[in-house]
Amino acid sequence: MTLKTSISADTVTGILSGRLDTAASQQFAADMETLLDNADKHIVLDCTDLEFISSSGLRHFLSLRKATIAKGGDVTITGVSKEIKQVFTITGFYSLFKFA
Repeated sequence: MTLKTSISADTVTGILSGRLDTAASQQFAADMETLLDNADKHIVLDCTDLEFISSSGLRHFLSLRKATIAKGGDVTITGVSKEIKQVFTITGFYSLFKFA
């Protein structure tokens, strides 16, 4: 699992690739500090190359959402596969995020 981030004036983009499973969850939490530090901006999570997300990964997405709400930012998720979208839908997380 990798997370690459880029920051512009009002948008932070996080590009996720690989498997966001329980084993990768701890490293992802550390890697997403840049996103949390910029929670007052528009955050775009590009999941085009994300192969899998576990409940641990969903928990990190939720904590990012909560941080952005608290700081006046927002989160948009892009490039989700049919399988990942299904995980968000089944868990009820789909209605919590903006997808593009």
